[in-house]
Amino acid sequence: MIPNEIKITPELIAEHGLKPDEYERILALIGREPTLTELGIFSAMWNEHCSYKSSKKWLRTLPTSGPRVIQGPGENAGVVDIGDGLVVVFKMESHNHPSYIEPYQGATTGVGGILRDVFTMGARPVAAMNALRFGAPGHEKTRHLVAGVVAGVGGYGNSFGVPTVGGEVNFDKRYDGNCLVNAFAAGIAKADGIFYSKAYGVGMPVVYLGSKTGRDGIHGASMASAEFDDKTEEKRPTVQVGDPFAEKLLLEACLELMASGAVIAIQDMGAAGLTCSAVEMGAKGDLGIDLDKVPCRETGMTAYEMMLSESQERMLMVLKPEQEAEAIFRKWGLDFAVVGETTDTLKFVIRHQGDVMATLPIKELGDEAPEYDRPWVETPKRAPLDAASIPAPDDLGATLVKLVGSPDLCSRRWVWEQYDHLVQGNTVVRPGSDAAVIRVEGTTKGLAMAVDVTPRYCEADPFEGGKQAVAECWRNITAAGGEPLAVTDNLNFGNPEKPEIMGQLVGAIKGIGEACRVLDFPVVSGNVSLYNETHGRAILPTPAIGGVGLLDNVEKHATIAFEAAGDAVVLLGGHGSHMGASIYLREILGSEEGPPPPVDLAAERRNGDFVRGLIRAGRITACHDLSDGGLAVALAEMAMASGLGCTVAVPAPAHVTLFAEDQARYLVTCPVDAADALLADAAAAGVAAERIGTVAGDRLIVEGHLSISVGDLKRAHEDWFPTYMAHIEETE
Repeated sequence: MIPNEIKITPELIAEHGLKPDEYERILALIGREPTLTELGIFSAMWNEHCSYKSSKKWLRTLPTSGPRVIQGPGENAGVVDIGDGLVVVFKMESHNHPSYIEPYQGATTGVGGILRDVFTMGARPVAAMNALRFGAPGHEKTRHLVAGVVAGVGGYGNSFGVPTVGGEVNFDKRYDGNCLVNAFAAGIAKADGIFYSKAYGVGMPVVYLGSKTGRDGIHGASMASAEFDDKTEEKRPTVQVGDPFAEKLLLEACLELMASGAVIAIQDMGAAGLTCSAVEMGAKGDLGIDLDKVPCRETGMTAYEMMLSESQERMLMVLKPEQEAEAIFRKWGLDFAVVGETTDTLKFVIRHQGDVMATLPIKELGDEAPEYDRPWVETPKRAPLDAASIPAPDDLGATLVKLVGSPDLCSRRWVWEQYDHLVQGNTVVRPGSDAAVIRVEGTTKGLAMAVDVTPRYCEADPFEGGKQAVAECWRNITAAGGEPLAVTDNLNFGNPEKPEIMGQLVGAIKGIGEACRVLDFPVVSGNVSLYNETHGRAILPTPAIGGVGLLDNVEKHATIAFEAAGDAVVLLGGHGSHMGASIYLREILGSEEGPPPPVDLAAERRNGDFVRGLIRAGRITACHDLSDGGLAVALAEMAMASGLGCTVAVPAPAHVTLFAEDQARYLVTCPVDAADALLADAAAAGVAAERIGTVAGDRLIVEGHLSISVGDLKRAHEDWFPTYMAHIEETE
């Protein structure tokens, strides 16, 4: 080992995000003081973003297996069987901190990274979604962040050629200093064509593929594991720069190389770049490598910089030596460099300019990462609210107009029209319905996809909020006609070293686990993003759930739009009475009191299975799950999606019945002469069902309480986003 390049001081250790006891652990592990390059490697591998050191204990409690699950957590993405020799490969990951610092590049590289996670497994990406959360609309940075992030998501996905088919966009002052950008991607592969990251064999070439390495993204993973402060802007150099056209070339080259039979193992260079990809490959197989030939686009790069760079569009592979792999990558105009070989030494060796810069035990780099059982306190339960004490508005119609035109419930058309949601030609249900639906090319099958979470519920009660996020995702997939298969999660929280924040994380994971078990909706991949705080103020707990479901016949799907005048409007799951933590309380009364609605998972399963059966049998003409805003908002959304009105009757108190957010509920429509049979079958299945009205005219009428033009509703619904973003130039 060469003499250390620089003295390792307590200040330097702290700058690398390592605690004193963690540094002592390093000394015990390697028996000496690390070099600067080695310190950087440990910093990358042991930070929260890569090691999950605060969450591993609880993540292990999640259900991750099932009859259709081929690969659960632990690889680049989850893999689920969809029959006929095909699989769906999907995952969701965060790019929160980079997107706040540099919104366009942060979002583009978030999209690029999740697409690589999917095609690294051998799948061709077929759909993308995202879950975006921004600060209060009036905050000075919010418009700038919205504009940059949306442009970045669209700029990368559109150029790469993958449809962005759905997602969420929400606003809350708690995200003022820390926006959330969670990116989801799904791909299709043959069941016998899945590729993994485990290296095996001795003397096999380790090959660097893709774009050249630069200084962008150095310490990106460490930055993602730290709170923000007044020096946030100084972290701009840690944000990577993406190139969707290079990624498209990388996709085609990788898939061609995989088809050639040359690939033994493959790992995307994501967080922590070369360090993480090499260690993850080596920790699963026996790998020691010599990195002395890394293609660089900048001169004078040190081993430290090369190991920690998070330059985009790069892969690391172990290849069969007899295969002619280089020609494939050269044909696509990409770098190809043999940078080492597999060994049986179990050492991670880095050489640079003839010197050994690091020699570390490769398995222990991952296996011996700290794992904490952090102290946590359960979130106190809120006192229940008496629905009878909730004041009614003076004008129910004006209240509904205000809600559908509010930042959290208004149309996201301004956002999704910047995304190409039709590229590849397989999008069946576009953004704006409960779930997106795409056709599985070459088959009759379809995939339904949705992303869901209600952060205000999670803050009020993390356990119920975690359950509800899974249940709503399950409902949205069901409402499109899909059989829910599996989920990926993106757990966004504040500083886990604070017991109350750790309690939110623990509670949410427990709720997610219970819901996934009861609904047979296993977790096959995911991401944890912690330290989402600015000046000690945490974001709302936001455990986003991305789910995928299967339609055996893609033509037998449902959307939220009323189809025909005269159809019966049927409420499944009963009238609601729960107003705690509701959007009505927050937007109309300025209150965030009360517990969230409880989630009865048995009712979710029973009601959802019944609805799915109706859709598959072609018995209903529209379907919409009830969530934010309850019955009134669901009726308005169905009317606005079609231009058709309806007349319904509801029991008193009308404002509670209309705006309560009780779970496990759906609105469906069916031909009027089929309504009685539907109600009878619901009763036989133990599902509460009531015909509440009829599709008719061009007004939404609640007898005795409100009558609003669908056109007026739609104007309020469609106007907020374009009007808000029209002022972007004033804030630049």
